[in-house]
Amino acid sequence: MIQVTFNDVISRNLQCRMQVQGKDVMYATQYSSPLDCAVKTLQREGVRGIFRGGLATLYREAIGNAVFFCTYEYSRYWMHNYIDSRQFSSNSGLVVAKDIGIGIMSGGLSGMAFWTATLPMDVAKTIIQTDHNPQSSRNPFRVLNMVYRRAGLAGCYAGLGPTLARAFPANAAAIVAWEYSAKILGIRRE
Repeated sequence: MIQVTFNDVISRNLQCRMQVQGKDVMYATQYSSPLDCAVKTLQREGVRGIFRGGLATLYREAIGNAVFFCTYEYSRYWMHNYIDSRQFSSNSGLVVAKDIGIGIMSGGLSGMAFWTATLPMDVAKTIIQTDHNPQSSRNPFRVLNMVYRRAGLAGCYAGLGPTLARAFPANAAAIVAWEYSAKILGIRRE
């Protein structure tokens, strides 16, 4: 269902570069657009610069999606078993409300689990993608070790609060939409 493509790696790389532009006065390269950012990155660093952080993105997505779908399937299964009763099965309006509620909770919890498990790798990825020195290490585990030595566990989880606040509603909505799309298409899930 979820996959990482070259386009994802490139667009996330450019997004990170544009988000941090101007933070460091020495390197305040101003990009006027994502295309300008891509052209300037290609001129300075070549094709490797565009794909910088690709390995960290792959690790983050592999680990995160494993955690996401394990959490989603387990919480969905548990909630269905806990809530299923004659009260819900006799009233079709309550069945819809039950399914939406389970989708919201299982999707939201799964999104939060994804980011809790992968935020350190995302921090490393962002550092790799936005480092002005193209000779810096691109090994996400080395970068993460450096962050841990300098800032401890808090540095590895920088931005956790806003990330989790965004993850719950975004993933809840995505899962409810996915579940109902499957129902409309006649895909049966147990």
